[in-house]
This record gives sequence, structure tokens and C-alpha cells, in this order.
Amino acid sequence: MIPEDNPADIRRRPQSLADLFFSFTILALQGFGGVLAVVQRELVERKRWLTQEEFTEELAVAQVMPGPNVVNLSLVIGARYFGMPGAAAALAGMLAIPLLLIIALALVHSQFADHPGVAGALRGMAAVSAGMIAATGVKLAASLKRHPLPLAFGLGISVLAVVLLVWLRLPLLYVLGGLGGLCCLLTYRRLNR
Repeated sequence: MIPEDNPADIRRRPQSLADLFFSFTILALQGFGGVLAVVQRELVERKRWLTQEEFTEELAVAQVMPGPNVVNLSLVIGARYFGMPGAAAALAGMLAIPLLLIIALALVHSQFADHPGVAGALRGMAAVSAGMIAATGVKLAASLKRHPLPLAFGLGISVLAVVLLVWLRLPLLYVLGGLGGLCCLLTYRRLNR
């Protein structure tokens, strides 16, 4: 007798361009200032459009593209399911309503920018965003167990990148090009053994 598939293991996909648009609009509104953590949770854990490994791969592609990572990620995921129309729908969902909200908030902020409560609220939002990004990094770190390079090497490269960027203040392009290129080369060599 063949066991039934676990419903939690069933892969889903967006039903239409409208589904893609509204899903990314809701994602953008949920994660105001820190969307990456929300996108990972929604697309991998709730909607199950991607596995954790697929999300990590798509995020890696989005990070090498110029522009904001989450915007690039919406393009990549939209294109994955519906080609160019999907990329456009996901991008529009990610940007349309948040753009209108930013314009409205800018108008309100111009009236109350000198109020100490506004400055405090903005500092608090920055701290929350930093925490959400850190939490996403911790979740994504679980996929490093299956990476061809040893975990200790990956952690060492991460620490070295922080040192080069924060303390030595090297340009991000040089650090990513150097360390990222080295990691790509070593991974390629290990996979071809």
C-alpha cells in the first residue's frame, strides 16, 4: 500500500497574475522597512511556493542583481511562474501601494519632522527592521548545512567580510567581488570533484 502524501509537503504555486500581484502587495505592506523576513516566512512556510533551498537560491540571484534585494526577488519569483508578465505583476505588487504610502507619509512627516516623538518612533522602527533582518539570516543559515563548503569556512568568511566592511571600511563591491568570487570558485571546484 502506498502511503498518502502529507498535505504539508504539497508544493503550491500562484494561481494567476492577480494572485501574484496581491500576494506581493500584502507582503510589501506587512514588512514595511524589513520585507525580506516576511517574504521568506510567507513564500516558504505559509504559501509553500518555494522550498527553503529554492528561496535561498533565488535570494542569492536577487542579491547579485543591481537594486534592492527584495524587489529583485519579486522579479525572480514572478518570472519563475509566469515569465515576464509574472515579473511585472510581482514587481507592481511590491511597489505600487507602498509607493503611495511613502508619498503620504512624506507629506505627513514634513509637517511633524521636528517633533521628538517622531524621531523616537523612527529610531524604534530602525531597531525592529534590524532585528527582522537578523532573524531571517538565522533562518537562512540552516540551509548552510547542505552547502558544499564546510560551515566553519562560511562563518569565517562572514566574519572576515564584517571586518573588511566595518572596521577597515573597504568598499562593498571589493569585498563581495573578492570574497564572493573566492567562495564561488571553491564551491565550483568542490562540486566538480
